[in-house]
Amino acid sequence: MKSHLLALCLLLYLSASAQNQVRPIRVSCIGNSITYGTGLKQPELHSYPTQLQQLLGPGYEVGRFGKPGATLLRRAFRPYFDQVEFRQAMDFHGDIAIIHLGINDTDPRAWPNYRDEFIPDYCALIDSVRKSNPKCRVIIARLTPLSDRHHRFLSGTRDWHREIQQAIEQVAERKGCELISFYEPMHHRPELFPDAIHPNREGYGLMARIVYQAITGDFGGLQLPQYYGSDMVLPHKREFQIKGIANAGDKVTVRIEPQGGKQKGQRLHARAGKDGRWTVTVSPLATGGPYTLTASTSLQEITLTNILAGELWLCSGQSNMEFQLRQCSTGQVDIPQSANPNIRLLNLEARWRTDNVEWTASALDSINHLLYFTDPGWHTCSPRTAPRFSAIGYYFARELQDSLQCPVGIINNAVGGSPAEAWIDRWTLEYQFPEILRDWTRNDFIQDWVRGRAEKNMGKEHAPLQRHPYQPCYLHEASIRLLSELPISGVIWYQGESNAHNKDAHERLFPLLVKSWRKTWNNDHLPFYYVQLSSLNRPSWPWFRDSQRRLLAQIPHSGMAVSSDVGNPSDVHPRNKRPVAHRLAALALHNDYGYTQVVPSGPLFRSIEVKGKEAWVHFDYADGLQTSDGQAPRTFEVAEHPGEFHPAQAEIIGNQVRLTSKEVKHPRFVRYAWQPYTEANLVNGANMPASTFISTDGE
Repeated sequence: MKSHLLALCLLLYLSASAQNQVRPIRVSCIGNSITYGTGLKQPELHSYPTQLQQLLGPGYEVGRFGKPGATLLRRAFRPYFDQVEFRQAMDFHGDIAIIHLGINDTDPRAWPNYRDEFIPDYCALIDSVRKSNPKCRVIIARLTPLSDRHHRFLSGTRDWHREIQQAIEQVAERKGCELISFYEPMHHRPELFPDAIHPNREGYGLMARIVYQAITGDFGGLQLPQYYGSDMVLPHKREFQIKGIANAGDKVTVRIEPQGGKQKGQRLHARAGKDGRWTVTVSPLATGGPYTLTASTSLQEITLTNILAGELWLCSGQSNMEFQLRQCSTGQVDIPQSANPNIRLLNLEARWRTDNVEWTASALDSINHLLYFTDPGWHTCSPRTAPRFSAIGYYFARELQDSLQCPVGIINNAVGGSPAEAWIDRWTLEYQFPEILRDWTRNDFIQDWVRGRAEKNMGKEHAPLQRHPYQPCYLHEASIRLLSELPISGVIWYQGESNAHNKDAHERLFPLLVKSWRKTWNNDHLPFYYVQLSSLNRPSWPWFRDSQRRLLAQIPHSGMAVSSDVGNPSDVHPRNKRPVAHRLAALALHNDYGYTQVVPSGPLFRSIEVKGKEAWVHFDYADGLQTSDGQAPRTFEVAEHPGEFHPAQAEIIGNQVRLTSKEVKHPRFVRYAWQPYTEANLVNGANMPASTFISTDGE
C-alpha cells in the first residue's frame, strides 16, 4: 500500500515538474528551396535553419519548412499555400516565424501574370501564421541576391527581383512585421552562390547569422566604423554623421571633447535599432584639436585619441597613384622633411601584389572573403610613415595643408593594374553595364593584360568562382563600401592604363564609377579630380587622353590634371609625381576652397575658327598662353578631311593659336599632342600644360 502511494506521489511530482518546465521557443523557417537547403549534400545538417539551431542553442526549437520551387503567389505554378510544408509550419505553431519567399516568383510564369496579387497573398500568409499562434513574432526577409549568371537575369528576373523586394517592404509596413534583409549582406559575395540562386554552406551560415542577430539582438556589441581610429582626421566646419553597431536596443553615448578641456565638447545619444545600427550627428567641429572621441554603452567603451578636425580626402586608382614617395624622383629630398603633425595618413596596402606569380590557396581564400587590404590604422605623417605612402597623395595633402592652414587627412586606396570596373559597385554594373560582369576572364570589355594577370594569380586549377582584385566590383566591395563610413571631402583619381585598350567602354565606365562613389557617400556633389594619362609609346593613348578630356563635360564637379609633359616613352610609371599632385591640388583649391586666384587647369580646347587658309584655336584657361620652352608651339596638325592630318605651323597670338599648313588649303579639323609619347609644349601663364585634343564637326 505504501509503495503504491509512493509511486502515485512520484507520478504527481513528475507531472507538476513537466508542467513547470519552460518549453523551447519555437522558430518556424518558412520558404522555398533556399530555406530547404538545396545545393547542399546534406541539407538536414547544413541548411540555414539547421545552422540557426546550432547558434540559438537548446532554448530554441527550429523547424525547417522549405519547399523547393514554391511560390508566394497562390495562382502561380507551385503555391506554398498548397504544399505539405505549409500545413506542417502551421501545425508547428511557431513563436517566431521567419519567412523568405519570392525568389521563384521572379519566374516569367509568375510575376508578369500575377504581380498585383503578391502583396495580398503575402498578407494572407502572415494572417495564417498569426492564426496558428496569435502571439507569433513574424519576421519577413528581403530576398537573397540573384547572380548575373542566372540565365534569365537580363530577360526579366533582375527587374522583377527588385520589384518583389519593394513589395516585401510594403508588406512589412502594412502588417507590422519586422523586416530583415538577406540581400545587402550577401550581394557583394557572388562566390557564395554556385548556381546563381542557392548559397553554398558558408552562404547558408551567413543567412543563419543574420536571422540569429534579428531574433536575439546580439550584433557583437559596440562597434565604430572600421576605419575610425586614433590619430585620424574628422571634418571641420560642417555637420557629419557617425554610424556604428551595437546590440539591439542598447543606448549609445558618443562624446567628442577637446583634449585638455579648454573648450566645451559634444555629448550625443542614440539607441541601436533592431538591426543593430545607430547614428549620431556631430555638430561642426572647430578646426584643429586634438580631440578625444569616446563611444560607450552600459557595458562597453571605445576611446580614440589625438583626433584632428580638418579636411579629409581619398586618393585612389592604379599603380601611378599607388606609386610610393620613396620611388619618386623627388622623394629623397622630401622624405627627410616630411614630418608634419597636421597631416594624417591612412594607407590601405594590398596584402598580395598582382605580380606575375600564382597566389597560395590561403591567399585566394582570404581574397574570397574580401580580406585583400591591410588595416594599418591612422598615422601622423613623418619620415617613417611617408615613404610607403602614395607620392601624389602625399604631395596633394602637403599642398592643401600648407594653403588651408588646417589639418588634412589623406587615405590611399590604390591597386596596381586595377581596371575601372573593379571599383564600381555591383548594383550599378548589374543595371548599367551588365555585360561586363559575364565570364569576366574571357570578356573583351576587360583588357587582355588584366585578364591574363588575374588568371596567373589565381592559378590553373582555381575554383570557377574564385575572386580577384581585378574582377568587376571587387575593389568596391573589399574597400570602398567600408571607406564610405569616413566623411571625406573629395577624391583624387589616377587610373586608366588598364582600360586604355577600349576608350568606348571606359566612356561608359568612368561616369558610372563617379556616380557609384557619389551614391556610396550619399553626396551628389562629391568633388572628383582625375589625372589624364601621361605620355607613353602605346598607340591607343592619344584617343584615350582625348576621351578623358571630353568626359569633363559629362561629369559635374569634376576636373582633370594633364600629365603628358612628365611622361616617359618606355615607362608606364613616370617618377616625377609632384607636378601632377600640384595640378590636382590647384583644382581643389580653386573649386572647393575659394582660391579663385589659383589657376585650376591648363589650356582646354574650346573651338576652332576658320579664316580662309587659317585655323584659329580658342581655349579655356588660356591667360598668358605660351610655350614651356620658349620655342614655337609643337605638335599641332590640321586637316580638311577627317583622318588626313598634316603638320601645321603654329603661332600664339594673344590667348589663341593660329595654324596654317601648305598641304591644307581649307582646314576644318585640328588636333594637338596626337602622339602616344608627345613633346607638346603649349602652356598657360601658370605653366599648366594643354591637353591632347582632336576637333570634330561643329567645334
